[in-house]
Amino acid sequence: MAGEDLIIKFQELGMSEQKAKETLKNANLTRNLQLALAETTQPLSDGVGMLLYHMATKLKPQISGQLPLLVRYIAERKLDNTQRVDAALEYVLKSGQKKNVNVDLAELERECGVGVVVTPEEIERVVQQKVKGTYKQTLLEQRYHFNAFKIMQEVRNELKWADAKSLKAAIDVEIFDLLGPKTEADLIPLPKQSEKQPKAKVSSNSKPEVKVSTTSTSAPDDDGANTIAELMKTKVHFHAPGENFKTDGYVVTEHTERLLREHLQLTGGLVQTRFPPEPNGILHIGHAKAININFGYAAAHKGVCYLRYDDTNPEKEEEKFFVGIRDMVEWLGYTPYKVTYSSDNFQQLYDWAVLLIRKGLAYVCHQKAEEIKGFNPPPSPWRERPIEESLQLFEDMKHGKIDEGAATLRLKLTLEEGKQDPVAYRIKFIPHHRTGSEWCIYPTYDYTHCLCDSIEQITHSLCTKEFQSRRSSYYWLCNALNIYCPVQWEYGRLNMNYALVSKRKIAKLISERIVHNWDDPRLFTLTALRRRGFPAEAINNFCAQMGVTGAQISVDPAMLEAAVRDVLNVTAPRRLVVLEPLKVTITNYPHPGPVELQVPNFPQNPALGYHKITLDRVIYIERSDFKLEPEKGYRRLSTQQVVGLRHAGLVISVQQVVRDPATGEVLELVCSSESAEQAEKPKAFVQWVSQPIELEVRLYEQLFKHKNPEDPNEVPGGFLSDISDNSMSVLRAYSDQSLSGVKVYDKFQFERIGFFSVDPDTSGTRIVFNRTVGLKEDSGKK
Repeated sequence: MAGEDLIIKFQELGMSEQKAKETLKNANLTRNLQLALAETTQPLSDGVGMLLYHMATKLKPQISGQLPLLVRYIAERKLDNTQRVDAALEYVLKSGQKKNVNVDLAELERECGVGVVVTPEEIERVVQQKVKGTYKQTLLEQRYHFNAFKIMQEVRNELKWADAKSLKAAIDVEIFDLLGPKTEADLIPLPKQSEKQPKAKVSSNSKPEVKVSTTSTSAPDDDGANTIAELMKTKVHFHAPGENFKTDGYVVTEHTERLLREHLQLTGGLVQTRFPPEPNGILHIGHAKAININFGYAAAHKGVCYLRYDDTNPEKEEEKFFVGIRDMVEWLGYTPYKVTYSSDNFQQLYDWAVLLIRKGLAYVCHQKAEEIKGFNPPPSPWRERPIEESLQLFEDMKHGKIDEGAATLRLKLTLEEGKQDPVAYRIKFIPHHRTGSEWCIYPTYDYTHCLCDSIEQITHSLCTKEFQSRRSSYYWLCNALNIYCPVQWEYGRLNMNYALVSKRKIAKLISERIVHNWDDPRLFTLTALRRRGFPAEAINNFCAQMGVTGAQISVDPAMLEAAVRDVLNVTAPRRLVVLEPLKVTITNYPHPGPVELQVPNFPQNPALGYHKITLDRVIYIERSDFKLEPEKGYRRLSTQQVVGLRHAGLVISVQQVVRDPATGEVLELVCSSESAEQAEKPKAFVQWVSQPIELEVRLYEQLFKHKNPEDPNEVPGGFLSDISDNSMSVLRAYSDQSLSGVKVYDKFQFERIGFFSVDPDTSGTRIVFNRTVGLKEDSGKK
């Protein structure tokens, strides 16, 4: 039917012309409406058209075969409001019916309240109980600012099939009878609650699983939250355990109902997720999002999360990666319910592969790897080889009788992007770290992860967007083997601008001696972020702010640094440190000797404790806090201007500048002091130290000059040509004695400078600090 004809038909349903045109843009909805209209042979009575529209908007693909039944019930006015239509859709979906299965009509009508009439008198009676009983005092206090939807919900719980319009009208009448006309005060809107943090918008679908890939280059939309717990409890809405069949695209078979029932018996209805990294590299900031989503969703719903190592490629797996992955998961605050390995299931995976061959769903192929790469490889000439022949060849592969690369086991299916027959097994004559030389054939990720999810009774298989193209093989494999099938949900990857996360490229940075190792604080691996001093809580909060959408998000490091400041600002004790010391001698030092001062760890909250510092005749200030020739607006120390000393109660003024005769460099300032109570208030107070200890302080800036160092259009010479000249500098700083007993990863705010963390290079004779972030955005960037 042509577009103009459809617009006319849609208007006959009760839509405006504009709504009809908008509806036409939605292919799925248009198709459902066309099918619904094809089932209607009689003129539609009043209101039926919009009920058909409501049904068409909510109809899921797996119950599309029941559309004729639903249309008939709506046309006959058995489903005469949206509540009954929703109940019918829910019942049909819950029963997992397919087109060729008859629906129990009597049970359907009971579930939908067909024929149940709620009289106006019943509505009035229950509404009066709520308005003039349960909520009377609250209504008198809040008047028309009270949210009457609460009453609507409670009445609906008692009178499930009451007409919504009649119900709302009755509530309005009773409230008016109690409160009378609105006053001027009632018309004044309540002040809106301000958000803690403004959030930039992106164009993306707020649902966790999205049909169309979306890319964003800024912050997430309102799907984000301040903490992972808040995000997972209030913003993310996945299916309930056991209701897998309600999700879009889920494949229902004759075994689904039984398998889901058995699944619920095994899990007790608990949410079960898994984080399944390959143990072939160091985790990075993108993995932090995956960890938080998988562990966070399980925790928010009182479920469990497995840490499962996808150890199916012994060529690249090392023990340090197994240890490092678990270390980072636990550093972020999560404890795995169980630590498992895909290799635990090698025998079961092999047995299932044999079963697939016997069912004619898999075959041994001899095409080379290079022949089947890309999106349009030639079809395999061995696709229809006899089952017994594939069984024998697969056994030969298992026993090492076929050379590496000479044969693979392939599955007979087509993936979403059109690629045919993915590889399930390949030959590798490499010992495995756990199974030794027991196997020389290893399953692929596409074959392994869905089957391991099934074995572990995972309820929500949460993965990044690129795995959407594997969803068909995920469902196909589980159903082909008649085993429990979890639901795969996809979310957008998290990418960081001015950064690399590729293991191969980071290894190149290390081999070229541009960075020191995988935990170099200029990288965005999790070990590097921990070493730099980023708190785990800040990384988790940052991931929460990203939300769980289908949008691929790319953010600047500044956004992560802002989350770090939020945490450190209330957790990092303050200390006085000078990064580039300048000696100051106070000629009229007001005390007979060194004085011990008590200084609050958090000046805004002294209740959080104190530490001691020493004041003496010789102090050191920051070299940048003195200028011989200050510019206009300069507020610190000069020959013409005084400054105060933080926490010391003194104001100093310059009497003499001692300079190097050869270079003219300022070596020392000779100053006089005055009590801060007696002196005129200075324009600034500066940090200082006396009787100091020496620190090694490492300052970091962005490693790359461009936002996308891997983009050849932006960086034609490749990422190695994009390295910043001054991404790291090392200073010899002075601090007071209170930092002499610090431990690795202790965090402090150096007053007026930034937040710093103790580096693992620290020893008994050497204290090393890394600058984590400046006090505000870009404060540490040149």
